[in-house]
Amino acid sequence: MKKILIALIGIVLLSSCGVGSYTVTSGKADAGEISFTFSKITPITVSVDDQTYSINTVKVKAWTVDRNIRKTVKNTIRVNAGQHDITVYDESGTKIYQKKMFISASEHRIIDL
Repeated sequence: MKKILIALIGIVLLSSCGVGSYTVTSGKADAGEISFTFSKITPITVSVDDQTYSINTVKVKAWTVDRNIRKTVKNTIRVNAGQHDITVYDESGTKIYQKKMFISASEHRIIDL
């Protein structure tokens, strides 16, 4: 009886072990992000390398240096790492910002309008 009990415990212990290989990968994203702040939430049109996006600004009071911007489709643009020509237009189509800037991988650039 003792041999059977030891054999059963051995079988249970050996069969409960995880089998297989597990991999975990991590790293930085290859894309950067751009958000725009203004005194109030305002719809703007942003042109990044001749590609146009319609987004909203983030209210300046809601963002401080120590507080992250909640990145959503409505207020953040994802771009590949590299140099980009960025032009911002207000609702009436007037150009309010234009700059050529380098966005590095996984950088979140905040532009105050």
